[in-house]
Amino acid sequence: MDILQAVGNTSLVRLRKVVPATSAEIFVKLEWENPTGSMKDRMAQAVITQAEQDGRLKPGGTVVEYTGGSTGASLALVCAAKGYRIKIVTSDAFSREKLDQMAALGAELTLVPSEGGLTTKKLIQDMIATARRLSEEPNTYWANQLSNADTIAGYYALGEEIWQQTGGEIDAFVHCVGTAASLRGVATVLKRHKPSVKIVAVEPAESSVLLGGQPGPHKIEGVGVGYIPPLWEPSLVDEIVAVATAEAKEMARRLAREEALFAGTSSGANVLAAMEVGRRLGPGAKVVTLMVDSGLKYLNTDVYRGGRTL
Repeated sequence: MDILQAVGNTSLVRLRKVVPATSAEIFVKLEWENPTGSMKDRMAQAVITQAEQDGRLKPGGTVVEYTGGSTGASLALVCAAKGYRIKIVTSDAFSREKLDQMAALGAELTLVPSEGGLTTKKLIQDMIATARRLSEEPNTYWANQLSNADTIAGYYALGEEIWQQTGGEIDAFVHCVGTAASLRGVATVLKRHKPSVKIVAVEPAESSVLLGGQPGPHKIEGVGVGYIPPLWEPSLVDEIVAVATAEAKEMARRLAREEALFAGTSSGANVLAAMEVGRRLGPGAKVVTLMVDSGLKYLNTDVYRGGRTL
């Protein structure tokens, strides 16, 4: 079996402790079961495979991308498995674990400085500009995740898995927006199966641009780029929920302690938004969201450092 065959078919489990009795049932898909510990493995495999098939990526070629870390690790995994060189543009705004994981998988890193370790619109744009310059080298393929529609197809299988695992009994799907590819891919599949399923997008309250607010710095890694991403498709989305960084971090900690689910900050935001939706839908309804990535990617961030000591 090839390592890339290990991507997908992740577990779906029900939350037991953090969800009130008056809520809908809330299920989470454990995307950290993918080889690099995040859902981005699905997208990376789809993007590289499509680029190979249509000739944009040739044997001996180099892949270039800007990323907060999880996409970079996933692309580095696929490139290592397939024998491509990879150059990643990233930043000190993202966890040390993510940077180290990308490098461990063979990525050559270029770091763009942030404003005090925060994700801002300027940082994302600076990273994109740096990647664009690197992509001008010969025999180079720029994945360009924010604008690459190939990323959406990587998540169709995720939508099918959710449909199968719930037996079609799903009333809402809730998920954070970064590039919007994962929300769009899953929503496309679920709406095709069941047009009435409610699709809820989640974004940082500090940078609530999808709801018409101003961009601002936040610390929910991998989401909230500070402007409406090119792949955003509003016709698929029924509602947008904003979640504050501090609350997302606290929910991530609670999930670890109370549910034994060790995930990152965006997963905490997903669960908070899913609980809000679940409260409104009430008992008997079923809501699905994602554990986007593993808490192991955030051990040295303030999400998990400084834990209780006796």
